[in-house]
Amino acid sequence: MFVTQVPSLGDFGGRASTFGNQGTSVAQVARGGDLMIRYQDGSLRNLTKEAGFGVDGLQGETAIAVREPTIHWSGTKAVFSMVVGTPTEASERMGKQFFWQMYEVSNFGQGQKVSITKLPQPLNYNHVSPLYATDDRILFTSDMPRSGLPHLYPNLDEYESTLVVSGIWSLDPTNGDLHILNHTPSGALSPTVDSFGRVIFTRWDHLQRDQQNDAGDKGAFNYTDESATATSTGSAVEVFPEPRLTVTQTVYGPLNGHRFNIFSPWQMNDDGTGEETLNHVGRHKLNFGYQQKTFVNDPSLNDLTDDTQHANRKQVNTDGGLFHLREDPSHPGNYLGIMAREFGSLTTNQIVQLTGSPSINGDQMVVTDVSVGGLNASGSPGGRFRNPLPLTSGSLVATYTAATTDDPSLMTDFRLKLLNKNVATGLYDGGPQSQFLTPGIVKTVSWFNPNDFGDHPSFSGPLWEMEAVEVVARPRPVRPATPLEAPEANVFAQQGVDIAAFKTWLTNNKLALIVSRNVTSRDDADIQQPFNLQVPGGVKSTSPSRTGPLYNISHLQLFQADQIRAYASFTAGRRNIPQVLHDAAVSGKNPPNPGGPAGSVKIGSDGSTAALVPARRALAWQTTDATGTPIVRERVWVTFQPGEVRVCASCHGANDKDQAGRSAPTNEPEALRDLLKYWKSLPNH
Repeated sequence: MFVTQVPSLGDFGGRASTFGNQGTSVAQVARGGDLMIRYQDGSLRNLTKEAGFGVDGLQGETAIAVREPTIHWSGTKAVFSMVVGTPTEASERMGKQFFWQMYEVSNFGQGQKVSITKLPQPLNYNHVSPLYATDDRILFTSDMPRSGLPHLYPNLDEYESTLVVSGIWSLDPTNGDLHILNHTPSGALSPTVDSFGRVIFTRWDHLQRDQQNDAGDKGAFNYTDESATATSTGSAVEVFPEPRLTVTQTVYGPLNGHRFNIFSPWQMNDDGTGEETLNHVGRHKLNFGYQQKTFVNDPSLNDLTDDTQHANRKQVNTDGGLFHLREDPSHPGNYLGIMAREFGSLTTNQIVQLTGSPSINGDQMVVTDVSVGGLNASGSPGGRFRNPLPLTSGSLVATYTAATTDDPSLMTDFRLKLLNKNVATGLYDGGPQSQFLTPGIVKTVSWFNPNDFGDHPSFSGPLWEMEAVEVVARPRPVRPATPLEAPEANVFAQQGVDIAAFKTWLTNNKLALIVSRNVTSRDDADIQQPFNLQVPGGVKSTSPSRTGPLYNISHLQLFQADQIRAYASFTAGRRNIPQVLHDAAVSGKNPPNPGGPAGSVKIGSDGSTAALVPARRALAWQTTDATGTPIVRERVWVTFQPGEVRVCASCHGANDKDQAGRSAPTNEPEALRDLLKYWKSLPNH
C-alpha cells in the first residue's frame, strides 16, 4: 500500500519537507493523489477513487491528498491521513480551511469492495502519521496545541518559528478519549511501533534560545501566560538554556553560546512512558566531532567529542539527521532510515541502518551504509532514496529519484522501486537492475491559485509514489514492562508507602515522579559540560584522567515549556520557551527548598534528586550551585505521563561507565526518602 502525490516541490514547510510538512495550502500539498495498493501479481487499485474520494482534472471541494498509511497487526485494515477539499473561489470567500484528518481503510483484498471511514477526532487541526498502538489505540502526530487551547494555534517551532506538530497523541477511536503522549516543541516525525513494543520516531531536538528574537526584526515578546486573557509582558526575556550567540561572563568565566539542531532517533512506550533517545544514545555518539564546550576557561572540558567512547564511525549530518526509521523484520532491532539534510533534500538521501535493539548499549549502536550514497557527483547513477521499506521476504523497497544533489527542482520522479543489491559492494542502488513497482501512475490535474483565481496551475505526468507499507499480518507486540528497581522500591517499603497507591495519587493529580540516584555521576563521553562535580559535604565524582575545576552542585532546577512567545510580525501562533517550573499541579507538593532557585529541589548528600513534575508537558532541567548559577544543563525536552515513576541513575545517564570509571549508581536515593516523608504530611495524600 502506498500513496501518490502531485509533485510538490516546496522545500520549506512542504509536503515532503523534513519539518513543518503538515500544512494544507496548495503551495504545500497539491491535491490529486490517492491511496493505492499493489498486489503480488503487479496489479494496482486506486482505493480512494473506488471509495468515492477524489477527482480528476480541476481540483475543487471534493479534491484530496493522502499520506502515510499504516497496516493493522491483522493485515486487514489500515489507517492513513487525508485532506479533503482545496481552495476555490467560493471557499476562499468563505475563509474555509482544510485539515489533514485520519481515516481507516478495510476490505482492500483482491475481489473485496473497499471501505473507507473517517475516525472520530478534533476537526480543526492537522492529524498525520497515524498508526496502531499495541492496544489498538490510534497514535498520530498533530498540530493541536498541547493544552488544547485554540487561541495558541498554531505551534511555532524553536528554530524558524515555522508551523509544526506539537507531539505524538493517542486516541481511543471507540470513545474519543484523547491525550498527548510527548510534548515536542519542535515536532516529532514518522512514529512506528517496533517488534519490542516501543514507539520509534524521529524528534527534532532544538532546545535553544529564540534566534528570531536574536535577529531583532520580528518584534518578539512574551505573554504573561498561556491563557486567552494573557497580556504582553512588554519584553522577550529568556532564562534557559544559555544564550545562543553571545559569550556571557559568569562567576565561572566566559560562557560559550549554545546552538543545537539535530533530528534524532527517540523511543517511548505506546502509553507515553519511558521517553528517551533510542537506547539512551547521546548525540555525541551519532553527531560527533566539534561540539563547543560550555565554560571557556575550564581546561578539562573539550570542544571535540571523545570518539574512543563509541562504536559508531559514520557521522550523522550536523544540519539534519535520521528520518523515516522502519524496523527490518528480518533483523529485529535494526532500523533502516534516511540520513538527510534539513533543507534541499525533501527528506531524500542515502539509506542507512541504525542498530537499536533494547539489548544494545547506546555506546555500541552503529550507523552503517545500506544504499549507495546520495550526495554523488553530477551524473552519478547513485540517485537518492526516501521511505525505505524492508520486506518480510528480506528484499528492500524504497521511493527513488535519479536526482543526485540537494535540489528539489530535480526531484520530480519519486518512484517506488524494488532495489537491487550490488553483490560486490553489498549496497543497494536504484540503477537499471532495480525494478519499478508500477508502470508510472499518470494524472492531469489543475487547481485554483488562491492569490489569483484566474490562474489555474496544472500538472500532467507521473505522480510521486511515496510512503509504501507492506500489507502483511504481524505479531502484536507486548508493551514493555517497567518495574521499579530495587533501590527505589526499598525506599518506598521503608517509608511504608504503597507504590500502586502512590501511582494512583500521581495519576489523579496529573503528576509524575522523577528520581536520580546521583547527579554528580555523568556519562564518561560527555566532556563538553562540567563533570568534576561534588555535593558540598557529600558525594564527589571526578575523572582521574581529566583534571580541572571541581564544581559544587546544590540544587536541581526544573523548567517547563510554556507557549507564550509571540511576534509582532506574525499574525498568529506562539513558540514554546522554557519557564521556571510553576505548573499549578505541582504547587506545594515538593519538599520546600529554602535558599534554592525558583522551581528547584535540593540535591541530597548522596547526589540524589526527587521531584514531582507536571505530566504531559515538556520539561528540562539543570543543576546549579548554592547561589543558583547553572553548572550542567539538560538541553532536550522530556515528557512524563500521569502516574509515571521515572528513574535515571546518573545525570546525563551513563551508558557504560561514568566519568570516574564506575557503573551506574545503585544507592537508595536520600532525596526520594525525603520526598515521601513530605508527601505523607500532605492533606489528601
